[in-house]
Parts: sequence; C-alpha cells; structure tokens
Amino acid sequence: MHGLAIMLVAMVILPCMDAIAKYMALYQGMSPGQVTFYRFFFQLVSTLPLLLSMGGLRALRPKRLWLNLLRGVLLAAAALLFFISVKYMPLADVFAIYFVEPFILTCLSALVLGEKVGWRRWLAIVIGFGGAMIVIQPSFELFGLKSLMPIFCAFFFACYLLMNRAVGNADTPLVMQTTAGVGGSLFMIVAILVGDGFGVADFEPSLPGSGLGWLLVILLGTISGYGHLLVVKAFQAAPVSILAPFHYFEIISATALGFVIFGDFPTPSKWLGIAIIVSSGLFIIWRERKAAERPEPGEG
Repeated sequence: MHGLAIMLVAMVILPCMDAIAKYMALYQGMSPGQVTFYRFFFQLVSTLPLLLSMGGLRALRPKRLWLNLLRGVLLAAAALLFFISVKYMPLADVFAIYFVEPFILTCLSALVLGEKVGWRRWLAIVIGFGGAMIVIQPSFELFGLKSLMPIFCAFFFACYLLMNRAVGNADTPLVMQTTAGVGGSLFMIVAILVGDGFGVADFEPSLPGSGLGWLLVILLGTISGYGHLLVVKAFQAAPVSILAPFHYFEIISATALGFVIFGDFPTPSKWLGIAIIVSSGLFIIWRERKAAERPEPGEG
C-alpha cells in the first residue's frame, strides 16, 4: 500500500510538468526547446543539493558516467518531442499516443535483448497501435506530421528504459537522475543552437518574461527531478507487476488538467482509442507477469 500511494502521487504530479510546458508555450511565448532545457537544468539544480548532502563530492562521479549521460540525452530527446506535441495537441491525446511505449519496449526487448515474445503479446501490440491510430487520425487532419511526434517520443523513452537495464544498480537513483540532468542540459544547449541556427521557431532561445514564468520553469524542473524519484521509491516498496498498471493513471490526470486549464476534452472516438491502448497495455503487463511465473518456450 505504501508503494501504491507513492506511485499514485507521482502519477498525479508528473502530468503537471507537461501542463506547465504547454502553458509556457501558449501563454508565455516560450519555445518547447527552451522549456525542455529549463526542465533538465532545474532538475539538476533541484537534485544536486540533496545528492551532495547524502554522498558528498564523491557522489558527483558516477561509476557509469557515459551511460548515465546517454540516458539523459535519450530522455531529453523524448521530453523535447513531448513538449512540442503538447504545444499543438491536447494533453490527453499526447498521453494516449505516448502510451504505445510499452509496445515499443516489448518489440525492442525482443529485437535487441532476444527476449521471447509470444503471439498473444504480438497481437496485443498490433491492437494497441490500432488504438493509437484512432487517437491520431483526427489530430493528423488538424496538425499533420506533428501528431506523430508522441510515437517518436515513446520510442526514445523506450530506448531510455533499455538503457536503465544497461546501467543497472551501479549508481543510486539520485546519482542517475542528477547525471541525466547534466546529459539532458548539454544535449538541449546543442539542440537549441542548431535548431535556432536553422530558424526553427520551436527551438528559439528565450528567458521567462515574468516572475510567474521563472517560478513555473523552476517548478517544472523540480517536479521532473523529484517526481521520477518518487516512481523509483514506489518500485522499491512494491512489486513491478502490481505498480505497472498504475502508469495509466497519468491519462486521467492529464485529461483533468487539460480540461481545467485549457478546456480540452477527448471526443468519444478518442476515448475508444484510449480504451484500446490501455487494455492492450494491461494485457501485455499481465502476460509478462504470467510468463515470469511460469516460463513456457515460445509462449508470451
């Protein structure tokens, strides 16, 4: 119950980060690229004092530096695409499409790690992508190729999760999170310079134009840093098989925030697509748990 409580708190506060990113783009005139930089920079600033207080200067030297920096780059690429998406699309739509990530992760696990995935999970993956297409279709008519960005975001985040396995337990979650903040910040500096150099509006550098703007970007990074630490703490307190389905609570939180702040609410057809995505994802989680309990050759 302790793990479930922590997980639910994390699933409520993490979508606030994306609502702030959308608010900064729509009402503060800040580019998604700049918002993404502040997300990682203030994540680093907010977690660094805790890291130093717990581990001293030695904690600034992770055992797997380059892998942790690469984690930050992958996470920054995913966050950038997500923040560009929420600038143009409703929060609930972006979250729903983004939740094809478990399907992509299952595919990558089979292709890269050689894990066995049976026909049931492959079928669930196909059905889940079909649900995503139901959500994407009206958005594609309105926003064009931008409506596909959440899928690429999900791909980068799935690669980030695979990297978590590669990094393993050599470093503490706080060290990993802080180092990822360094990697993400450096990546976004380069991305902003290159994007702005080519005249891409979504990468235009800028400073917050008001005290509220500064407060929001600081809050953005703080939620990012400590929200993900809450997820780590939740998984330390309860089994993955129990907590994994609660990731989908983010869709409910995002829908509520989108409606209250921006007046967005999914249409009945989009709710159908969301239901298909969530059902397929829950089925994959259930099959993975069954396979872990009773491994059967060729069965998934």
